[in-house]
Amino acid sequence: MLDDPGLIESRERFWAAALTDERYRSNRIAVAERDCAVFGLAMSGPPERARAGWSVHLYVLYVLAADHGSGAGAALLDAVIQPHESAALLVADPNPRAQAFYRKHGFVPDGTVQSKDGVREIRMVRFLG
Repeated sequence: MLDDPGLIESRERFWAAALTDERYRSNRIAVAERDCAVFGLAMSGPPERARAGWSVHLYVLYVLAADHGSGAGAALLDAVIQPHESAALLVADPNPRAQAFYRKHGFVPDGTVQSKDGVREIRMVRFLG
């Protein structure tokens, strides 16, 4: 997927829509920047399924590898998902670093697995009582 020559153009179209299209109006987007350069981003929004057991879905959370462990990921997560909200996300598997990060923030695998574009993902959820 990352070697696809159309990846950059596809991502540019996606982010242009996410930032301007009315369909994404209820999404929350946050960026981490330093010296006018973005090094992390996150996006959450309503779940794709209306009857999901959580109120928010984390669709994107990326931080450049050089900034892992800096606290930027946690700050981005907190910026797009409020502490009182139940949430879900899909994370590549295996990806032990990301899965540990989400566990630290209260997410646990719920047993759901999917494969998309050759990437195996597990769903992690955080339910608040």
